[in-house]
Amino acid sequence: MRLWIGNTASGLATWALPFVLGLVAMEGTMSSTELGLSLAARTVGFLIAVPLAGIWTDRHGPRRIVLVSGFVGAVSIPIIVSGLSGFGSAASILLLVGAVVVGLGQGACRPAYQAMIPEIVTVDHLQAANAAMSISVRVTSLVGPAAVSFITLAFGTGAAFITIAVLWLVSAVVPPRGRVSSRVSALRRNILSEFLVAVEEAKRHPWFVAGLATLTIVIATGYSVTAVLVPAISQQVSGGAMLMTETATAFMIGALFGAVLATRWQPVNRGWTALAGLSLYGLVPLSLLAADWTIFPILAFFLAGVGIEIFNVPWFTSVQTEIPPDRLARVSSLDFLFSYGLAPAGLALMTPLADTFGRDAVLVSSGIICLTVPGVAMLIPTSRHFSVTK
Repeated sequence: MRLWIGNTASGLATWALPFVLGLVAMEGTMSSTELGLSLAARTVGFLIAVPLAGIWTDRHGPRRIVLVSGFVGAVSIPIIVSGLSGFGSAASILLLVGAVVVGLGQGACRPAYQAMIPEIVTVDHLQAANAAMSISVRVTSLVGPAAVSFITLAFGTGAAFITIAVLWLVSAVVPPRGRVSSRVSALRRNILSEFLVAVEEAKRHPWFVAGLATLTIVIATGYSVTAVLVPAISQQVSGGAMLMTETATAFMIGALFGAVLATRWQPVNRGWTALAGLSLYGLVPLSLLAADWTIFPILAFFLAGVGIEIFNVPWFTSVQTEIPPDRLARVSSLDFLFSYGLAPAGLALMTPLADTFGRDAVLVSSGIICLTVPGVAMLIPTSRHFSVTK
């Protein structure tokens, strides 16, 4: 429970900050350009921290890294507030520095939390624990913006920033120590060598390489369609944000349903089932071709939500059970680095591709890619069970 609370607090803080900054931009305290640069700076901090945190977690244990990442996230908030309160170039620099720092905290805690779960939970309960953590992610993505919006409207943006800082402190101090007292390798190398050890470890597991490549492609294509093209389609179909809201809600409801299902369901062919679930995201772009009948995209987003958790929960469980403990955080950092780090490339290319080839062509090709790539991954040895021992 303490682990879940800490992870939930970090998730709430992560989802709340962009929303608060958006509200600040609406008030005119910061420009839309500053907002975009701040969010980009946060992503830079995240990408820097993820691989380093994987190395340091394997060196020193996940509890220390969770503690440090929580304090780093908390410290970033006064820096951001100082940047918003000041004037001129110095204030803008402070704002960007604060955004980078909070990205460092967010990036550092991800592989650390993943490595901490098997130190707290027994093997028999790992899948249920990962499902509970996934439920936390889905709930916080909805509750975070809603809660911080209420706090901002009732007490002002200052109270919202204080709340985010407190959430980071909760993430730092609440999680317990694991059963494993030390995960430090006897041989220490430089940072690049230790990162390459993770790459070599990943290559020992063909199912991991295939699954990660598939997840990265689905995020860079299917998710980018959702983020970039759905707002315009919603405006065209409903004259506003109604379709966008309905599909986002359907996806979250589906993801919650999938996570709850994953707490109990343990299919024999775990890997193939997970990849089949991931392929359901291909229905999303294809359904948008018939967006005038809103039932089709709503149903597609719901099924995609179910499918993403049917993939996520077995995926994280397999990583935790198949990767040696002293390399787990570094391999997990590869997961976050590639699957989420390459997503901005898809976001940046989606609009130019739609302008060049047409929106429908992009929707069809994205749907086909998301549907077929998981099937190709199923052909990779060891992907059937996400295990090299079966």
